[in-house]
Order: sequence, then C-alpha cells, then structure tokens
Amino acid sequence: MATFHFLQSSARFLSKPTSLPLPLPNPSLSLHFPLKRLVSFPKRPELKRLHEAAVATGSAQPAVDLQNVPVQDTQKQEQSGKLVLPTNDSSDELLRIRHTCAHVMAMAVQKLYPDAKVTIGPWIDNGFYYDFDMEPLTDNDLKRIKKEMDRIIKRNLPLVREEVSRDEAQKRIMAVNEPYKMEILDSIKEDPITIYHIGNEWWDLCAGPHVETTGKINNKAFQLESVAGAYWRGDEKKPMLQRIYGTAWENEEQLKAYLHFKEEAKRRDHRRIGQDLDLFSIQEEAGGGLVFWHPKGAIVRHIIEDSWRKTHIEHGYDLLFTPHVARADLWKISGHLDFYKENMYDQMEIEDELYQLRPMNCPYHILVYKRKLHSYRDFPIRVAELGTVYRYELSGSLHGLFRVRGFTQDDAHIFCLEDQIKDEIRGVLDLTEEILLQFGFSKYEVNLSTRPEKSVGDDDIWEKATVALKDALDDKGWSYQIDEGGGAFYDRGCSWKEMAVDFNLPNRFDITYVDSNSEKRRPIMIHRAVLGSLERFFGVLIEHYAGDFPLWLAPIQARVLPVTDTQLGYCNEVVGKLKSNGIRAEVCHGERLPKLIRNAEKQKIPLMAVVGPKEVETHSVTVRSRFGGELGTMKIDEFISSIQQAIKNRAL
Repeated sequence: MATFHFLQSSARFLSKPTSLPLPLPNPSLSLHFPLKRLVSFPKRPELKRLHEAAVATGSAQPAVDLQNVPVQDTQKQEQSGKLVLPTNDSSDELLRIRHTCAHVMAMAVQKLYPDAKVTIGPWIDNGFYYDFDMEPLTDNDLKRIKKEMDRIIKRNLPLVREEVSRDEAQKRIMAVNEPYKMEILDSIKEDPITIYHIGNEWWDLCAGPHVETTGKINNKAFQLESVAGAYWRGDEKKPMLQRIYGTAWENEEQLKAYLHFKEEAKRRDHRRIGQDLDLFSIQEEAGGGLVFWHPKGAIVRHIIEDSWRKTHIEHGYDLLFTPHVARADLWKISGHLDFYKENMYDQMEIEDELYQLRPMNCPYHILVYKRKLHSYRDFPIRVAELGTVYRYELSGSLHGLFRVRGFTQDDAHIFCLEDQIKDEIRGVLDLTEEILLQFGFSKYEVNLSTRPEKSVGDDDIWEKATVALKDALDDKGWSYQIDEGGGAFYDRGCSWKEMAVDFNLPNRFDITYVDSNSEKRRPIMIHRAVLGSLERFFGVLIEHYAGDFPLWLAPIQARVLPVTDTQLGYCNEVVGKLKSNGIRAEVCHGERLPKLIRNAEKQKIPLMAVVGPKEVETHSVTVRSRFGGELGTMKIDEFISSIQQAIKNRAL
C-alpha cells in the first residue's frame, strides 16, 4: 500500500474526519489533505495585500499562508514567525501530559459530580477526552471542572503505577460501583492488571504512560474545549455518554499557537462558508449526508468536472456513464458483500430479484471491459467515470462534505499488460500532478507499501508491480517512504488509495485477453482516483481558499453595481455583454453604493464594476478588485478582454 499525501502552502483545515471517503475497498496510494501543525503568527500586514490587480492575475492568492516547509530550528522559527507544534509521536512528554490530563479531568469530574461513572479517557491528536455516564453538561460546568483540575495540579500529587491480580481489580471496581470499568476489565486479556493512582484519592485501570506528578502539567497550557454526546463503545444501542474534549500542550506558547490555528480552521470551515456563500446544503428533510448543490456550488462543480474530463481525454481515457444500481449477484462476485457489507445499503427487491445501490464503480467498468474479446494489441485500455456511489455512514460520523452518504468519485481503471505497469503508473502521476496544479496544490508526500503476508497474485507479478511503483516514483523525482507489508485489504493487490494494482478483481470476474500466441491471459487492472470525491474535493477547495476562489473558479466573477437605479438599464447591458463572452456576472442594486460594495466583498466576489452617470456616458465601468482595491475606469471591451485573459491563464 502506498500513501500519497498532498501538502499545500495554504493550510487545509480539518477537525474531523482525517481520511477520505474510501475510493477503493482496499486503498493503498492515497491522496489527502492533512492538517499540518505549522502555525504562522501574524505580524499585522496591511489588510490590502500587495499584488497585481485581479484582472491581471486572475484573483487573489489563498487568504492566509499558514504553512510551508516546517521549520525545525527554534531560532529560525522565531525569525520566521512560525512555530511547529509537536505531536504525540514527536514528543513523548506531550503524550504523557495529555494522558495525565484525562485522568486529572476524570478525578475532578467525580469530585464535583459524585454520581458520575467513568469509562475511558485516551489521549488524541490535539489533546484528550474522557467519557462519563452522567447528567448533561454545559459550558459553565466545563469552567468548574477546569478550576478543580487546576487545584489538583497545584497539589502536585504523584501518579503511581500498581500491578494487581484480576480478582483484586474486580473487588476494587465493585467496591466503587463502576460498571463500565468492569466491562473494560473483562476485555483486558493480559495479566497482571495495571492501575494508576493520583495520590491516594483516585485511580483508574490504565497501562500508562503518565507524568510523574500532576505538577508537571502547566495549567496555563491546557483548556477544556467542548462537550459532546458519544455512545458507549460507539454502539447506538448502548447508553449515550458525556464526552469532554480538552487540548493540552507543553507550554503556554504552544497552546496560543494551537488556538490561533483553531480559529483559522473555524474561519475556513467549509460548512460555515458553504452556508454564507450559498454553495451547498444538507437538507434534513431529505436525510443526513446527502448533498444539495446550490446554483453557485453547482457552477464550481461544473468547472471542476469540465476540467477533469478535458484532462482525461487528453491523457487517452475513454469516458463512461454506468448505472447507480445493479443486481446483488454482481457484488457477490466482486466480494463487496463479503468484505464491505456494513458500508452498503439494504438490498431492494425488483421482480423477484435483489438489487443493490452501488458503493463503488469498479465492477461496472469490468463489465464494460468484458463486453467483447480483447487482444494484447488493444492495451492499455483506460476508462474513467464521474460515478455517484452510496455508502452507509452512522449519523454521528457525518461531517459536512467530508463524510457523506452519497458522493461522486472521479473513478478510473486501466487495463494493461505487465510490461506496461510502470508507464501507466507514471502516466497517472503526471495526470494527478497536472490536475492538482490547476487548483493550486503542489507539494506531496508518498508512502509506498509492499506486499503483505496475506495476498493474491504470483510472486513474480507482485515483484514487477512493486518495482514498477518504485521506478515510476523515481522517474518522477518524488521522494517516498517504504511501508513494509502494508499493501492489501481483503486480498486486494499492490494497491494505493488513489492508485491500486489489482490482482483480485480480474480473477473474480475472470477477465482475459488473447496474447501474441493466441492464448488467453489475465490483464493487469489499475484503479485510480485523483480527486477522491467531488464533494470532499469541493470542501477542500473551500477551506483552502477560505471561500476566496480564484477568478477562473469563482461562481460569480464580476458583480455590476449602479450608483443609483437610474443606471440599472446600462448595468443590465454590461452584464449581458459579460455573459455573452463567457463571464459569470450579475447586477446587484437597491442599496446605497457603499453597502453594495460591502455585500459583494462579504460574498467574496472577485471583481466589482461600478456604474455611475459618467460610465454610462463613456460606455465604461470603474473596476474594483476585492483585494486590489480601485483599478480605474475601463472600456467594456477592455474589461472583458482582461478578465478573459486572466481566466485563460488560470492564475491562482
């Protein structure tokens, strides 16, 4: 399995989830947009950024540059105004602090709410949480708990590890009446049982690690962030618990950096921006996780799809459209009903036959391949589809455009010969780079995983596929790390999350071709997806640009604003000319000009064309850029030509 991480200079902000909707049942080279812990402290630059006018550049750059290459040297960090936040992997001390914070919080909760029952309290990426069976909590409750935690920390109580027998652990749990701890104890298979004490006042089943004393926690370097409901063991049939989230760091500076980072993430949250700019919605009347693309969002999707189709045709792909449902037998052959059933919707009966909404597109493309006999001279065969799929997700896991129940994948499959694998993989890398560069994404991480212990396919094929992956990456000049033995999931071959060399489905569907000796042989099948899903990619774009799309991608590229309604007729003429030249434009009126301008800026319209009596008389417009300010008066044809040139260049 090879993992292909994309890093962009303007941060992509995600609180959850951190993985893409799986484009393949066994992903291995994956493209995703990780939240990177590099925070840039603002040095109060001018709010009007210095750059060329939007009509010359195509619109503004991403609004905030929060990350670039991580700075490791502290002095360089200070000079650059950037701070690299540690992670649990990079700092053992931080992990211990966070774990101990969870215990201190549980102790504080039970001091304040004696009837609360404790469950589990792990460290997580940005801090910690603990689940309690108790009455619902409010923000004021969190303040009380934080104060009690501060008191416990100030007492500098020791954390002491103790090993006890299983019987002794059961006696102690029964004595304090903690039923969830008894269930946890039953799930622990190793003996002896380890317990951690905070002083002589509170204890928990725990394997550690922890700091030596509560005083090792800086009470100015952690916060309680929120409270949420969570089912015990993630099972909706079990009790709903109160989960308290907290964040903890080694020092106050790191906490401040994280909070700055969090505020920026909030500012860029695609769910809020999507609502503010009227791009999309999730209509609860229709059901959770089902995306409604509004006119402005649909325009952006149309642009993405057109660009995707054009690029694929240029790279030798044939485009497909396939059904959204199929007979259930198809999913038995593919193995999805055996290995992916929990992510599939219930089957429907049609004329005494069972049908299934598709969770993936792969079997359909194989059926298209099987429609006729193929010769070795036909290869490579490349097919691609923007195919909508449906996957069952629990309501608690749904998250804006990032975790949905119906989404459209940019799915493609390549059927080729063994000696074509390297060239086809290199072609996919080139295509991926070309598409992502169009949207401003340029930096990558690659993890290449090799053959796992359990797999399908001959040793020789696996070796050729692995070497082909390495050679293609080397030819491309992309550095990568090796993940030994990570290359499969339910017997899928040497695979990537965004590209997979598959030895499984060709066998399951018995696809063949006739070789030069007139013998039937099995072709190689490569899965790949560049964008993942259109929904998620759109969410990425929204957060990447904080809604300030470049001119070529903006839903509305220019808004024409009359000084008074007297100029409205001329404004409509201007909009008509803009639209007839392929420019997305609209008129907005009915308010005083300053408010019209403010409204356009709030809606993140790249260009405004102001029209007063003088402009009507001279057949011109006074152009204002969202970032460049006043750009002066232009003739209509000049204005149109400048916009068209910027769109053609796709400047970011």
